[in-house]
Amino acid sequence: MKYAQLVMGPAGSGKSTYCSVMHNHCLSTGRTLRMVNLDPACEVFNYPAVVDVRDLISVNDVQEDEELILGPNGALVFCMEYLVQNLDWLHDELDEGEDDYFVIDCPGQIELYSHLPVMRQIVDALKSWDFNVCSVFLIDTNFVLEAEKFISGALTALSAMVAIETPAINVLTKMDLLSERNKQLVDEFLETDTRSIVDQDETVWNAKHRRLTRTIAQVLEDYSIVKFVPLNCEDEESIDQLLLTIDTTIQYGEDLEVKDHYPEELDPEQLDHV
Repeated sequence: MKYAQLVMGPAGSGKSTYCSVMHNHCLSTGRTLRMVNLDPACEVFNYPAVVDVRDLISVNDVQEDEELILGPNGALVFCMEYLVQNLDWLHDELDEGEDDYFVIDCPGQIELYSHLPVMRQIVDALKSWDFNVCSVFLIDTNFVLEAEKFISGALTALSAMVAIETPAINVLTKMDLLSERNKQLVDEFLETDTRSIVDQDETVWNAKHRRLTRTIAQVLEDYSIVKFVPLNCEDEESIDQLLLTIDTTIQYGEDLEVKDHYPEELDPEQLDHV
């Protein structure tokens, strides 16, 4: 079995930063992650990628093609559809071995997760290659500091969960950039049921659309469909806790051999005498 985190989310949600943080965290703990860039529009990232989709096709390549005449969004969709047509290239580049663990940095165009079949096709291919896959959907915490935006973020995450059909962990990023007051507000949102969050919001918009917002919140709450995990990139404990949650979700480590720290020639019972 092989394992993969599919790191998704809107543009600016911190996907590449998340990948870099995960890589550095595991590097410091002696754990190996294989990093993959599947964003053909990416200009720079701060992690060593074993696979880079730009070696196959990039947004710049497509936009420079005078016959296609596509803008940035259209070029990105074209690139991802081209990748799906060349999944054998991706499989060869991954060159995965048993128990390999990949973190896959995906594009930031939300339509790829909610409306188009591209990401679902990539996930299906990974599953056919014997991967356990977990979607890690990132949302910038600054985007959900108001009740209606919190509900909107939950619906965005839900649309991706439904479209891709993998186990999913929804992450609130950039917690380390919040003021103490806003951190407390996020904590209250996460600890309070969704309906109460809506009822606490007295904005003009919510007053006018309260019944609709409350109904959406009721569905989210009753079925426990969407839950968020906050991530503070400056806090190793926060990173470690999130990684443990993801590992448990994709069942990573269940079949690994337990490794002790005793020298082979030394019986553990002799340690009392050392």
